[in-house]
Parts: sequence; C-alpha cells; structure tokens
Amino acid sequence: MRKSLRNALAGVLALAMLLSATCFAQVTAAADASEPVNYAAMTDTSIIIEPIVLTQEWDKVFPLSDEVNHRKVTFANHFGTTLVADLYEPKEYSGLLPAVAVCGPFGAVKEQSSGLYAQEMAKRGFLAIAFDPSYTGESGRTPRYFNSPDINVEDYQAAIDFLSVQENVDPQRIGTIGICGWGGMALQVAALDTRIKATAAMTMYDMSRNTALGYFDSIDAEGRYAARVAYNNQRTEDYKNGEYKLGGALPEQAPEDAPQYVKDYVAYYKTERGYHPRCLNSNNGWAATAGGSLMNMRLFEYAPEIRSAVLLVHGEEAHSLMYSQEAYKLLQGENKELLTIPGASHTDLYDQMDIIPFDKLESFFMEAFA
Repeated sequence: MRKSLRNALAGVLALAMLLSATCFAQVTAAADASEPVNYAAMTDTSIIIEPIVLTQEWDKVFPLSDEVNHRKVTFANHFGTTLVADLYEPKEYSGLLPAVAVCGPFGAVKEQSSGLYAQEMAKRGFLAIAFDPSYTGESGRTPRYFNSPDINVEDYQAAIDFLSVQENVDPQRIGTIGICGWGGMALQVAALDTRIKATAAMTMYDMSRNTALGYFDSIDAEGRYAARVAYNNQRTEDYKNGEYKLGGALPEQAPEDAPQYVKDYVAYYKTERGYHPRCLNSNNGWAATAGGSLMNMRLFEYAPEIRSAVLLVHGEEAHSLMYSQEAYKLLQGENKELLTIPGASHTDLYDQMDIIPFDKLESFFMEAFA
C-alpha cells in the first residue's frame, strides 16, 4: 500500500475511531488552579449556566436565510456543562411551534450540517436549535476535544430540557434530528427520553460499533486488543506529558487510490464547502484517547423498546448504509421507516439541498406530532 494511502487511512481511522469533526474552539472560563475548591462542603444543586464568550459574526458554511430569526442561546446539562446552540425560528408564526434539536455529524460544529438542517426546519415552521456537544465548538468544559456516549446522550436531553420550557414551543411536539454519528446518539436518546415524539437519523453511524470494530467490521479480537494497548499506553504518555495528544484527522488532499468515502470526507471537511476553523475533522481531530468509552460499550441495547416514531434516512451508495439497516431491524412495531436515497453517498446528506429529503422530514415530524 502506498505511503500516501496509508497516511490517509491512518487519518481516517481516527475518524473511524470517532468519526471526527469538531473544532478549534476557544476555551473560556478555565478554573484557577491557585484557588482550591472544597467540594466536600458544597450542598448547592442549582442548575448553573456558565457565562461564555460567544462568536457574534455569522461564520456558518451556509448563508443566513431571510425567512428566519436567528440568535445564540445557552443551556446546561446534568454534568454541569454549558452548551451553546444556534436557535432558528420562522420570522412569522402564530401559536406554539413544534421544535427539533439537531446535532452532527460526529465531531462537527453547529456552523456546518446541523445548522443547515435547523435553519431549513425553521423555514418550514419549526423552532430548531443546532448545538455544539460538550467539550467541542463553543460549548463548555475542559479538556477539549473529548466525548462520551453517556455525556452526548445527556447533551441531547439538555437540548430537550431547553426546548420544553420555551414560551413559544409546544412541549408535546418535540423531536430530534441526528446526522452521521449523532444519528446514532439520537436513536440512543429516543430509547431514554419519553418527551421525544419523533427521531430522524440521517446517514447514521453506530459510533460504538465503528470505534470497536472499524469500518465494515474489519477489526478482529487481536486487532481490538492491540487498539486497547495503544489506547492505554497513550493515556500514560499523556499524563506524563501533562496534556492530551490529538489524534489527527483527514489529509489535506485524498490520494487517488483512497477509498471513495475518504475522498468524500476530504471534499467536505477540507474544502470551502464544509471547512470550519472550529471543526475537529477539518483540523487536528479528537484527543487521541477520546474513544475509550465508545470502544468499551455498545449503543442501541434498548432500541427495541423505543415507542416514538423513528425515521432512518441513508444514501444508497453510502459506505455506512449497514448501520441504518441494522438499526432498523432492532426497532419494533409500526413506528419505524428506513428511507434509502437512490445514488446518494454518505456526505451527500450533509449539505446537498437537492438530495436531503426535507419535504419528507417535515411530513414525518408533523404526522408524528399530530
């Protein structure tokens, strides 16, 4: 295998190990280590929203629509992290609005695909928020560039908390949209949060399966053991060095003989189409040890118990199609649908407005909310 291809695949394995995309984010309000905290004396259980310096200029990879109102909002999750979201609502409406919380792709920032989806849903009469997950983008907490399926499920639930108490939102008509790896997280949340009436998982990844088994389930038991050895050795090295090494992401250009999905990721994250300075996949990736939790657990254990409506949308040509197909088999009852888009790739559903089935998304949510 040529060196250029090996390097490309090594970068993608970091993407595979955590399907990267989030950000060179600004760290705001780090704790002052010179002032010790007496946690043993604390009894306060208040929900605290941390003041965060927010980007004020429009820095999305898509233009602002003149059909929506937009503003930044913040809310806290149960782990004490303050999350930052872009809120979009229709410019003209009456009564209470249906609402959706949007996130993804895995590691991407709200200035990319999730914001595009949220704005489009707002044009169609929804109040929609696109949020940055914990430790990434404009959202809070250190160390940066980490994730956990437990924390990421809680991020979604915090978004539902926020939507549920908005004066212009109908709390009985709230759903989620998850893109790529966050499609899997959205499905995981649907198994827990009964306030969610409908879930749309777009070009979904099962991140726990992908992290443990690799692309196309290509890693065997010996390979998984080797990955655990490397993971734990890196933990020791990071602690000794006093900082977390970043795992790296995509090459600046895809080699000619790279797999098509590598070329597709590069074409999105490394070009004007999708590049963002806070996006991990566009830059240096997740922390090298960020994948431990996903490596050691499995999503969808309780997916068969989901009672709310679920729509899985995937491209016919996507290398990741198997994840939606397998998730569809887990779901029970008449509340599920798998929509396959002819000729579409994995990343086509990130931003291709003529391919993303927004009419279907609108009708799916409105029927589920009826």
